[in-house]
Amino acid sequence: MVSLVDSMTGDHPARPCLVLSNDPQAGGLVKATDRGIATAAVDHRPFKGDRAAFEAELLKPLVQAQPDIVCLAGFMRVLTADFVSRFQGRMLNIHPSLLPKYKGLNTHARAIEAGDAEHGCSVHEVTAALDDGPILGQARLNIEPDETPEALATRVLVLEHKLYPAVLRRYAGADRTPVLLP
Repeated sequence: MVSLVDSMTGDHPARPCLVLSNDPQAGGLVKATDRGIATAAVDHRPFKGDRAAFEAELLKPLVQAQPDIVCLAGFMRVLTADFVSRFQGRMLNIHPSLLPKYKGLNTHARAIEAGDAEHGCSVHEVTAALDDGPILGQARLNIEPDETPEALATRVLVLEHKLYPAVLRRYAGADRTPVLLP
């Protein structure tokens, strides 16, 4: 989130209007406030699995902020098709794998266990299907011998901080050409 927000300066075609979290204690909320960006938090836990009620509350600050683009970053909740459809074609997500490989969780361990030579991250448009949708960018790196999932996650995170801002800049400028970083 910080990399995205910090990239939206100068001639960037987008500006942050809200940082929203499902965790009221998320560090990104403080970082956004420090940068003068509006924040909101809707804790998912009181909803105890009632996704429709949670999403109704989540929608309130989004509707008020009127974002042109919604960027998911570290938002670890699966959103329903009804929610996603409200932002169809305007919602992006970053995922720590080279999609379509390794949708879902534990991507770094899965890439290592499969014996993959390379791994990375992808930015995609969000659709109702989990970690699906048009791929707007990917960044790759080689998996080192004897690499742990934790070490790989750390290296992929560095790529995420480069890829997501690059994709957002292009996307906000109405260019859907994929960004490919080595």
